[in-house]
Amino acid sequence: MKIFNTRLNAPNDAQKIQLAKQHQTDDYLLLDFDTRQHSRFKATTVSGESVGIDLPRTGTLKGNDVLINEAGELIQVIAKPQVVTKVTADDVFTLMKGAYHLGNRHVPLMFDQSFDHGDAGYALYFENDHVLAQMLERLGLRVEDASVPFEPETGAYQSGQGHSHGHSHSHAHSSSDSNSDSHSHSHSHKHGHAHSHNHNHHDETVGQPK
Repeated sequence: MKIFNTRLNAPNDAQKIQLAKQHQTDDYLLLDFDTRQHSRFKATTVSGESVGIDLPRTGTLKGNDVLINEAGELIQVIAKPQVVTKVTADDVFTLMKGAYHLGNRHVPLMFDQSFDHGDAGYALYFENDHVLAQMLERLGLRVEDASVPFEPETGAYQSGQGHSHGHSHSHAHSSSDSNSDSHSHSHSHKHGHAHSHNHNHHDETVGQPK
């Protein structure tokens, strides 16, 4: 099985030609947002070939990202259309209120501008959640299901990272009289806020995207 472990920032002309040929033979990955948040997983190309992804923790894969392996082989990631909630309003102010309340709950949001998005001319998209949908309707916004490639905004304080927050780690220190004391301290990463909690980091393997 081919393992792709590097993100290619700028394909050259020869690589672009190669990618175009691969698209003609369905040799690319069609992945939903949840799968693209992982750094290590197995997936299946549109043509049916199993491949492995083993990347550093460098943020969520986006549509049109290109990966390369040690043999110089390429694979392109395409954002898979998925059913999400589309939010529109009659005016920009009401839509802005909706974006504020969703952002206050740290909901990944995608923004879109189009003339078919009501009088405001904009739309918000987020992963389906009926509680949030009901909240938005009470605020005077319109919600409906839509099938689109979901590409939410990355945080303004992040540098291409999919998520960043504060972590709490416990360390035990032993003194010379064999007494030990444990304490926790919090490391705040760049984010609009910091919070502390205990959890374990581990790479996950996911199967073929739904």
